[in-house]
Amino acid sequence: MITGESLFVKDLRVVRWEQYELGGQMPFQAMWYSVPPGSESPIDQHPELELSIVVAGTAHVLVGGAEHEITHGNAFLLSSTEAHVVQNRSDDELLTVFSAYWMPVADDRPVEAVTADHA
Repeated sequence: MITGESLFVKDLRVVRWEQYELGGQMPFQAMWYSVPPGSESPIDQHPELELSIVVAGTAHVLVGGAEHEITHGNAFLLSSTEAHVVQNRSDDELLTVFSAYWMPVADDRPVEAVTADHA
């Protein structure tokens, strides 16, 4: 089993995959982070798309003026334009989230063509 070096953002433990020197072997980057009981992440916004899976606990995700409760085993997807905060409202359970993130692919096709591809 490989464990990684942690860094701390506020009181959140963050482990990024970049330290494993995978380079271009993966089409995305990834990390996991832990939010202590009663804490929250700093507000975050970045150019990447981010798919996150709650692997322990329950996340309360604040984004776009809305609040979403994401329970263990469920996921949430954030676009590159969404500022967000992840809260752990538990009194005693650590929240752990795995996130994969990647740069969006520019698509110069008209919206109608993209929509037709996904119909």
